[in-house]
Amino acid sequence: MEENGKYHRPSWDDYFIEVAHAISKRATCDRGRSGCVIARDNQLLVTGYVGSPVGLPHCDDVGHQMKKVVHEDGHVTQHCVRTVHAEQNAICQAAKRGISIDGATLYCRMTPCRTCAMLIINSGIRRVVCEKRYHAGAESEEMFRQAGVALEYISGEVLKYDNQ
Repeated sequence: MEENGKYHRPSWDDYFIEVAHAISKRATCDRGRSGCVIARDNQLLVTGYVGSPVGLPHCDDVGHQMKKVVHEDGHVTQHCVRTVHAEQNAICQAAKRGISIDGATLYCRMTPCRTCAMLIINSGIRRVVCEKRYHAGAESEEMFRQAGVALEYISGEVLKYDNQ
């Protein structure tokens, strides 16, 4: 990056968010093309992106598999359930490859969903860096707070996409 004509080296957080952006180009659901990086001691350990389980059809090929969720307060959200989230896929890759992610930092596009938050907490990840907020992320934020997982945002904006 150039700043006042001089090269500015990105921070580690900026670097890993940029890598997550590159990973997201492999995602197969256009509702939240997302990538994830898990790193420890400034070393990339594993990556993941939004996509269907191995061998199953992708949203990009056959369309979305939408489910409506009615929340306790009565509001309704829509979610595509055909795909595995980027965070879940990265954690699965670590398990599949025998890579410990205990004490690591996870980098992702938006606040992880409730299920991803539970997996993150139980896998021993100690810090989560998100590019933006997720419109339904308050529950995850509270879970991270209670579990002592640091949660940081690059931007305070809520990520917008179709059919939220």
